[in-house]
Amino acid sequence: MKHRIERPRGTSRARVLAETLTIPAVLFLGLLFSFPMAFHQPQPHHAKLVVADLAVERKVDSALQRQHPGGFDVTAVADARAARRAVLDRDAVAGFAAQGRHAVLYVAKADGASLEQALTRGFTQLAAHSHQRLTVTDVAPTVSKDGLGTTPVYFGIAWNVPGYILATTLLRAVTFDRRRKVMTIAGVAALFSVVGFYVGVGLGFFPDSPAALAIAFLLTTAVATFSLGMAPFVKHFFPLVGLGLYVVLSVPSSGLVPVQLLPRFFQDLHAVMPLGNAVDGLRGVLYFNGAGVLKPVLVLCAWIMAGTALLGLDAWRHHRTAVRRGAEHEQEDVPEPPVEDPSVEAPAPTALPVHPHHFGELLPMLEGTVRDGEQQPVHRAAVTVMDTGGRQLVRTATNARGEYAVTGLPEGYISVVVSYPGRQPLVHQKLLQSGVAVRADFTLHDPRAGASTPVTAQRLGLGQARNGS
Repeated sequence: MKHRIERPRGTSRARVLAETLTIPAVLFLGLLFSFPMAFHQPQPHHAKLVVADLAVERKVDSALQRQHPGGFDVTAVADARAARRAVLDRDAVAGFAAQGRHAVLYVAKADGASLEQALTRGFTQLAAHSHQRLTVTDVAPTVSKDGLGTTPVYFGIAWNVPGYILATTLLRAVTFDRRRKVMTIAGVAALFSVVGFYVGVGLGFFPDSPAALAIAFLLTTAVATFSLGMAPFVKHFFPLVGLGLYVVLSVPSSGLVPVQLLPRFFQDLHAVMPLGNAVDGLRGVLYFNGAGVLKPVLVLCAWIMAGTALLGLDAWRHHRTAVRRGAEHEQEDVPEPPVEDPSVEAPAPTALPVHPHHFGELLPMLEGTVRDGEQQPVHRAAVTVMDTGGRQLVRTATNARGEYAVTGLPEGYISVVVSYPGRQPLVHQKLLQSGVAVRADFTLHDPRAGASTPVTAQRLGLGQARNGS
């Protein structure tokens, strides 16, 4: 018998250990491969260039294909003015115009100093081979404190990751319905965008362009809303999916290294990830007079809409569940079950001390009092909570006032068993729903006083539960 008892414990411990290590291991491997692959020896990959004059374009294209096969996509424009305009409109990363022994390269430092330097080196060699003198013109210079053109990335990360953390925090706010959670996201996103923007402007990290506020707001809102919406569907894989999306995949493709120097996989990620699009939008409003901002804004709005759709789908699922269970009082906004982030706190049924609850403390899901036949509190009465399968979820005892409180219980029907030496035990069945504190009060009678039998008490408890007591 002893061998049979120890064996499940060992199996359970091994399972807990495996579940505990799965998320860190997967994230470790993701970080181990994604960052080096993205940042090690960046080379141009299909960077768009424009060259004034068709004949010069063919010559430049042939030379660049020999130096960097597949590195550049070269097209011809009418003249030097058109080449400069293409860079300002963000249709190309560089424009080249040559006439006689003089050549001009138009670049934008706002796209990243490393890209500017790579282009300058390549075209300096190209001009020298043609015995030309090259002049480099920066059409979108950055402010002095943004010498590398990467400040929008740093501020983007500051608006990106806290959006995910905000969602994990709201998942634990079981007293908030979906509407309140969405309103909280909007309020916090607005606050973060204002604070971050004025810190950046006040410290001279980027120009005073209020349109950046809208990009920052959309980024935080997109990340938080989508995270909140996906949580009920990914369940305990939520931290893995969240950190995978917003760190492992987002940071390498964000533009910290100019996207034109990244492998094609990360360029494709940059086109769809919220952080990469927010960085593009910030650079557009800060340095390019709004050029190329529409697409990033649409992508961020699409993430917000996707998160909202997931929230609606989860609400519909719970509505269908309530209808299937024959719920008599349906609410317009059915609270979703709390999906805890295991990286913050592992969910487990927990007994709580009974006292007035302050902000930030865990709120009880089940509470009540135990009294005797004379309505006096019963101290140290045993309170056991079990699921529908008879498995014990948590066990606690009443305090000197006969009170008890428990949180962290699963949604659905549970059985509450109360016992005390010399008293008849009682059982109540209760239906738990997220965000609703349920009471289960008991009166333990002395059997010598002719009280009801345990079976009758149990039936009374079940009847009271069904009648909403």
